[in-house]
Amino acid sequence: MNPKSGTKSRLYDAFAASGKALASGKRLELLDLLAQGERTVDALAKAAGLNLTTASAHLQTLKQAGFVATRREGVRIHYRLAGDDVAQLLSLLCKVAVTHQSAVPAARDAHLGEDTTGELGREELQARIAAGDVLVLDVRPVEEYRAGHIPGAHSIPAGELAERINELPEDIEIVVYCRGEYCVLAYDAVRLLTDRGRRAIRLNDGMLEWRLSELPVDASDLR
Repeated sequence: MNPKSGTKSRLYDAFAASGKALASGKRLELLDLLAQGERTVDALAKAAGLNLTTASAHLQTLKQAGFVATRREGVRIHYRLAGDDVAQLLSLLCKVAVTHQSAVPAARDAHLGEDTTGELGREELQARIAAGDVLVLDVRPVEEYRAGHIPGAHSIPAGELAERINELPEDIEIVVYCRGEYCVLAYDAVRLLTDRGRRAIRLNDGMLEWRLSELPVDASDLR
């Protein structure tokens, strides 16, 4: 028997522990939320539609695998991603699944809805921001905007857009973005804006990919 076979098995078992921690849709959703910025357990549970006990259990699994880190502030525990490499892993996992798992595209389309919205990429958006011919709209929750947003972006959370649409100028195209490539908020916002007669398209991914591309991020107050 190869004396190295036992150590090799232990090594790959250690790798597999990381995979096991990711083997939950809700844990992936929690990582997706944390990619937007640090949050408390309460905030994560609410955003993910979980009770506190279940959210805490998922977060402990992620912490034991080294994917998240914590800090205490009084009685509150704040969670964050352990590093940018965790966000990169999440992004790559989604891309690989879309390419190689037959069930994913249908599930994606069911979640995002029929794609009748226009889109543009990060490079084109940067060029148009420089030219001053677009308004960039961030439709994530306010706390995510404050944690970091595309410089110059205006903040109107998706749930408030219908009531606050008159805050947006009518004579310029609006580019909408949210959390990432599979975030439905931007799709819904573009549909609402175009139904109300505005010119609107969306960024073809979102804040997760923007950060991973090491593009400028602003953490100043609301615009």
